[in-house]
Amino acid sequence: MKILILTQYFPPETGAPQNRLFEIALRLKRAGDQVHVLTAMPNYPKMRIFDNYRGKLFFKEEIEGIKVYRSFIYTSKNRSIIARLLNYFSFVFSSFIYGFFLRGKYDYLICESPPLFLGISALLISKIKNASLVFNVSDLWPESAEKLGIISNKFLLKWSEKLELHFYRKSKIVSGQTQGIIASIKARTDHNHTYWLPNGVDPEIFNPDNYSGVWRKNMGFNEDDFLLLYAGIIGYAQGLEVILQAAQILKGYPQIKFVLIGDGPEKEMLLNLKSSLDISNVFFYSNQEKKDMPDIIKSFNATIVPLKKIPLFLGAIPSKIFENLAMKVPVILGVEGEAKEIFIDKGKAGLAFEPENAQDLADKILAFYLNPDLLRNTAENGRKYVLEYFNRDKIAKDFRDYLYKVKEEK
Repeated sequence: MKILILTQYFPPETGAPQNRLFEIALRLKRAGDQVHVLTAMPNYPKMRIFDNYRGKLFFKEEIEGIKVYRSFIYTSKNRSIIARLLNYFSFVFSSFIYGFFLRGKYDYLICESPPLFLGISALLISKIKNASLVFNVSDLWPESAEKLGIISNKFLLKWSEKLELHFYRKSKIVSGQTQGIIASIKARTDHNHTYWLPNGVDPEIFNPDNYSGVWRKNMGFNEDDFLLLYAGIIGYAQGLEVILQAAQILKGYPQIKFVLIGDGPEKEMLLNLKSSLDISNVFFYSNQEKKDMPDIIKSFNATIVPLKKIPLFLGAIPSKIFENLAMKVPVILGVEGEAKEIFIDKGKAGLAFEPENAQDLADKILAFYLNPDLLRNTAENGRKYVLEYFNRDKIAKDFRDYLYKVKEEK
């Protein structure tokens, strides 16, 4: 097969869609398919074009044998709706221009959503290239934008919802990252081909036996420190205030320390909150290189994965869970719904706390801190569980088999 992946986000950026799409592309290529990627100039999450790409309208490169075509995108640290729409539509327009001039036909065009509006470019390019469209939904939009308060304009929300359903109807396959996303799409459409395409982990890269956890020592932490990690986007949806509030509750336990790794729009707010709470057991670091993350994760006793307490997130599965569990680092999960059912109730890979409840989070941290056997057992359970159900190799193989099956139905 010849496949074109259309996405606003791709390495060298770091993040969930970037990693997931790259890993799928890599495995499809290894299986013998020809995979190209059409994406934006890298800028996320700082919303500033990376140095090596600045000043370019179009750019072609190769990443581990995958041809990557990049086009212009407008970036701004302004978070207004106008700035957001300029960001989205600048890439919609530039990606269509670049896609129009790509040579040859494709069997499939896989479009990553959000941003939802990228579907406009995907529909046009798929028609020009005679490609079946796979609309891959990692976040239900505009529903999430409305419930997070990102967009409140009723006209824009109504228009976006109509556009969303139009993209589903025009797609050969609609895939989603969670079962909740797929259930929502099925409830609103009569689509014949919906497919659960979960996130996962490479068990060879994220293998605790291959790493020493030397990051702990290099950063000046002690062997007997009980370290808790949050690594990822420092955004509104995560509700990271709860970590600092729990840190304040637990400041009487000097060995318990909290580390937040990442960048994002809420980081300055959290730094100010740390100052106002007058706590010294919370440490902030910027985004780290992807290759360093296994050793960094290995350095921690447990990881905290929170989200805001809103119904939207009942179907959310934060991607950071998979890599942490693969490294035998249990999760303290502040996400209700599907994620809790999969990893806590079934996988026995950690403990759950009520989202945005700092006291409950502090209690769960103490449960691990005071019970080494519980910590050890959940760590072992976690790796076994993700290797059995969320191995990237198996996920990519099953997806490829499904693409071939649908292709033969033509």
